[in-house]
Amino acid sequence: MRAVVQRVTQASVRTGGRLTGEIGPGLLILVCAMQGDTGAQAEQLAAKIAKLRIFRDDAGKMNLSLRDTGGAALIVSQFTLAADLRGNRPGFSTAAAPDEGRRLYEYFTDRMRDQGIATANGEFGADMAVTLLNDGPVTIWLDTARI
Repeated sequence: MRAVVQRVTQASVRTGGRLTGEIGPGLLILVCAMQGDTGAQAEQLAAKIAKLRIFRDDAGKMNLSLRDTGGAALIVSQFTLAADLRGNRPGFSTAAAPDEGRRLYEYFTDRMRDQGIATANGEFGADMAVTLLNDGPVTIWLDTARI
């Protein structure tokens, strides 16, 4: 699985003008299931993100995790993270099929909750408008094939 994680002071997602998810301080997580991914990758990714030490401690150093701060996660499906950019028009054939992508997206959300993280979500497969106030900015790209 792949994810782009952004440290935020607030973030929200709307679908068709309707608010579907909103958080205060925490992480906006854009996540994509790849072909061949299983629940094991979702578990690995959730554990890694929950423990990423990218929040400031009292000395101003990135030394605290989402679990340490009690922040929340806004989790948004983002199949375009699977983009193949060999040409000028991206291809997305390496993304998981929609049914499997949805299953792994929901499983990933459940595993984040298991880590003690409050979560909010976008709407899988929908055209969404995401608003965020990036803190830092801090943006991290993760791929379970590399962690």
